[in-house]
Amino acid sequence: MSKLTKSRKDDHIRICLEENVEFSKSSGFDHVDLEHNALPEINKSDIDLSSKFLGKKFNYPLFIEAITGGTEKAKKINLNLARAAESLGIGMGVGSQRAMLEDPKVTDTFYVRNVAPSIFLLGNIGAAQIGQYSIDKIISLAHDIKADGLAVHLNAAQELAQKEGDKTWKGIQKNVEFLCGKAKFPIVAKETGCGISGLLSKNLVKAGAKAIDIAGAGGTSWVKVDSFRTNEDVSHIEEWGIPTARALKDVKKSVKVPIIASGGIRTGVDVAKAIAMGADLAGLALPLLKPATISSKAVEEHLEKIISQLKDAMFLVGAKNLKELKNVRVINA
Repeated sequence: MSKLTKSRKDDHIRICLEENVEFSKSSGFDHVDLEHNALPEINKSDIDLSSKFLGKKFNYPLFIEAITGGTEKAKKINLNLARAAESLGIGMGVGSQRAMLEDPKVTDTFYVRNVAPSIFLLGNIGAAQIGQYSIDKIISLAHDIKADGLAVHLNAAQELAQKEGDKTWKGIQKNVEFLCGKAKFPIVAKETGCGISGLLSKNLVKAGAKAIDIAGAGGTSWVKVDSFRTNEDVSHIEEWGIPTARALKDVKKSVKVPIIASGGIRTGVDVAKAIAMGADLAGLALPLLKPATISSKAVEEHLEKIISQLKDAMFLVGAKNLKELKNVRVINA
């Protein structure tokens, strides 16, 4: 792995822990309400949060979004996230595995199957990198960490914020389509904080993506993260992107594949709103980073708080399971 890649990985962790890297604008869920049921006719203790995503059972509709990998600090974070995911019965994605393509010796910093043998696990590669390496090497990224699938992240805005960023994006959709055609596991198309439109989601599904991770604006701004690292003036695009709630509404109308709503999900009420609007899972990253530097128990405690909040929201709309939650009336979405 190049010194630049290693430095960038550790810088990203440090910056996310120390600086204000979140969007000023909201994810849009603060403008969404679920219709209150003053007579819920259910017991909170009977609420069932189990679900399935791409054939895998989840105890709760939560997904730990891609954060890191490639360094010793990243290895500790990934293992703590994975232990928590295994304990709770939810899914997880690792950070960009480009570092593995540059240096296979860092594979162990992404490998979590030793502590999380049964979770739904996604590998990760940037869409811009697909055409730069052989398709067999890209596919091996998932196999080498025993992942269930591979997330292909779309991060054009972040690349603009990096001095060394890739600004050559013509033809990338064809590369994604080629990967989808060759891979024997599901490809999940995901943004990194700027959102996916309904129109693009149609094109991605047509290319072969089996799920969409919206990763909308309102959570972490990777443009801000990299501006702290490079001191580049990218203030004109720091707030660029489609708010998560708006993107979710658009994507849900456009495609019939599973959807992960991520980008500014901070509470169990946010999760409830996302599920009611059509998401299958809700994803979190930044809120779990600091706990993951401490212990897997700290990650679990944060997620358990969100799960309890989700149950509160479901109790107040009278939904005893996620199927019923999806039928709750959504107001102002």
